[in-house]
Amino acid sequence: MTPITHTLSIILPCLNEAESLKILLPALRHHQPEAEIIVVDDGSSDDSVAVAHAAQVTVIRHAYRMGNGAAIKTGARAATGDILVFMDADGQHQPQDVARLLALLMDSGHDMVVGARDRASQASLGRSLANGFYNRLASSMVGHSIADLTSGFRAVKAQRFREFMSLLPNSFSYPTTITMAFFRAGYSVAYVEIKAPKRIGKSHINPLKDGIRFLIIIFKIGTLYSPLKIFGPLSLSFFILGLSYYGYTFSTDGRFTNMGALLFITAILIFLIGLVSEQITQLLYKKDEK
Repeated sequence: MTPITHTLSIILPCLNEAESLKILLPALRHHQPEAEIIVVDDGSSDDSVAVAHAAQVTVIRHAYRMGNGAAIKTGARAATGDILVFMDADGQHQPQDVARLLALLMDSGHDMVVGARDRASQASLGRSLANGFYNRLASSMVGHSIADLTSGFRAVKAQRFREFMSLLPNSFSYPTTITMAFFRAGYSVAYVEIKAPKRIGKSHINPLKDGIRFLIIIFKIGTLYSPLKIFGPLSLSFFILGLSYYGYTFSTDGRFTNMGALLFITAILIFLIGLVSEQITQLLYKKDEK
């Protein structure tokens, strides 16, 4: 039997990463000499484009800053490989780890393999606690353990990735969206623990603004793929609150109040919204199967 061969495209979204590209691109070429390397410049004001051209890799430029997720989508559209590897251009992802992700992707038949940062690789204690919270929240929504929700280092089958391109935001939260979408669609996701060195240059992430954005993305994907995971507990909370309030008013005044009725009605309405949303989701699944 003739062995199946795969072509590889490595995509690096870039914003003012000239210094790290000088080290990263030659190392990538050394470790993956056959790979198509694509640098998507998201409106850099430094020498990032010149450095990428000097390394003789494919360079795609955005006319203005559109966001990390937009750069990822641009690279995915242009890539010719049937396997895509996404890496940050800031030096935090090591070229030698690409082979580890690819080995698990190919040998175990997974649809996506993510490089999960170990505890020592977290930028700060606050970032570590925040990432841990995001991981647990997203895991509860999709029903699977998520080791690193926000990691931008991943290898994925191109056909699978492109199914969700329309869902991906243009911001830094694309890893959150694609991870949860894969789990809820029933695709196989695995994790490889990696060590991420300190980035070269200044981070482009705003902890407060992007943290809130991550939460919104988690709930957005949760309501899209598993609405009752969100609406069910919310409805139950209002029901328990209404029951408790009714117990209190009945024991003190011997009556059922309007507020108690409002809480019960709210619980029913939220549950019905979740139920209808779940039915719509099932229709989306059937459409995808066709």
